[in-house]
Amino acid sequence: MSRSFAGPHELGQNFLVDPRVVRNLVDLVPRGAGRVVELGAGAGALTAALVDAGHRVVAVELDPRRAATLQRRFGDRVEVVRGDLLRFREPEPHHVVSNVPFGITTPLLRHLLGQRAWGTAVLLVQWEVARKRAAAGATTMLTATWWPWYTFTLAGRVPARAFRPVPSVDGGVLVLQRRGTPLVEYAERAAYQALVRRVFTGRGAGVGAILRGMAPGRVVTRWLDAHGVLPTTLPGRLTAQEWAALYRTLS
Repeated sequence: MSRSFAGPHELGQNFLVDPRVVRNLVDLVPRGAGRVVELGAGAGALTAALVDAGHRVVAVELDPRRAATLQRRFGDRVEVVRGDLLRFREPEPHHVVSNVPFGITTPLLRHLLGQRAWGTAVLLVQWEVARKRAAAGATTMLTATWWPWYTFTLAGRVPARAFRPVPSVDGGVLVLQRRGTPLVEYAERAAYQALVRRVFTGRGAGVGAILRGMAPGRVVTRWLDAHGVLPTTLPGRLTAQEWAALYRTLS
């Protein structure tokens, strides 16, 4: 049975045509996951593999013709939702899988991270975006603001030839998982995230100078020494544990 959750977003998606990539994505969904929401189901390549793996699938697709085709193809085996993946919310516990249109990766991440019903999200995004979000080298402010509650893992590179139409860049598999024990209490989320934004946008050649504009010098020095952080370290080079410790120190 299909239901409608209409939205204005226009999907510019590159569809997966490599069955090995499809299998790899499905294999990253926890076994016995039960309910899985596929955002942007498209032609149904991932949908079919998820069904074959024994998951109860909610397939979200904006295009009414594709949604109708999915409904005819899968019948009662899949719940088809015609709607915008940037607006859809699933209240029941679930996991998420999506071949994300490259142009909306950040809006989708913000949309997902603001929800609390899902446990794991397997996202196929642009390669460089996947690397940045997973802190391969340096992290972004978005990742740092959510690190106490989620892990961000780079799970592989997908060549452009695995898509149709073929994009100009490769894809990357980004896996988000909710931490069993958060590094900061969720009730303190707003205060923690405000701190991260202040540090990332603060003035100074490294966290030492930035933090000395926010707290007494002796407090900053004690935190730097305790965690072996150089004063010249950039905010994007801090780890999840260092951010959490910094929040506890300054709060």
